[in-house]
Amino acid sequence: MGDSKRRKDSLGEKYGQEGNVYPWLPIKKSQAEQFVNWSTRGAWIGIGVLVAYWVVVRLIGPGLGWWKIN
Repeated sequence: MGDSKRRKDSLGEKYGQEGNVYPWLPIKKSQAEQFVNWSTRGAWIGIGVLVAYWVVVRLIGPGLGWWKIN
């Protein structure tokens, strides 16, 4: 008897179903992977926004502010 058949017999109905990350946490492994992907994408978007803000404040802002001095 092969290992996969033995595993199928021991798991019964749960064979082939996706397991939880932790037994006490009702989040599937694919959902955890999606969360990591979304949070990584969000972090990179945040870094891009921060860099754009820095460029505006540090470089463009002082260049445009010379004409406002009375």
